[in-house]
Amino acid sequence: MKSLKPKRCAASKCRKTFTPRSGLQCVCSPRCAVEFTREREAKKKRRESRAWTRVQLEGMKTKPMLMKEAQSEFNKYIRARDRYRFCISCGKAPKSEHLTGGSIDCGHYRSIGSSPEHRFDEDNAHGQCKHCNRHRSGDVVHYRIGLMLRIGLNRVDELERNHEMPNWTRDDLRNIRDHYRARANELRRSG
Repeated sequence: MKSLKPKRCAASKCRKTFTPRSGLQCVCSPRCAVEFTREREAKKKRRESRAWTRVQLEGMKTKPMLMKEAQSEFNKYIRARDRYRFCISCGKAPKSEHLTGGSIDCGHYRSIGSSPEHRFDEDNAHGQCKHCNRHRSGDVVHYRIGLMLRIGLNRVDELERNHEMPNWTRDDLRNIRDHYRARANELRRSG
């Protein structure tokens, strides 16, 4: 029978080097085994407490907080979706592939302020270079031209019609946030 390699005791107060009798032994003595078990139980309780606190905090979020989170996740999804496309307004390639601090924004054809019902409409939001989105106020004229090429005139006309403002509930906003978070993560994983 071959001898096992020396290990460090898993009990945080001990940490002595010892030679285990079996491959599963992780502590050097019965006293350390009791201590190690107590540490694991305390860690488990802390983890459960944090999970409970997260649930409580999620329930306390206001509608504006959830709207902000949903908008942030939607914008991340649009940037991930359009990261390899050219700017919808000027047609230039993005300068870098960084999704948050890079050169691409989530530009809305109909702004959120003037048309909040299109806030989470994927036809209304496309990757746009920061210059066009921020310094040229969205460059709406060229945005419309790029939009017609990308989605077609019928869908652009549908966007330009007035729609009824949806009354999103807190649960709706949580679902939107989680949906776009999952889709953005899926796009990032796929390359």
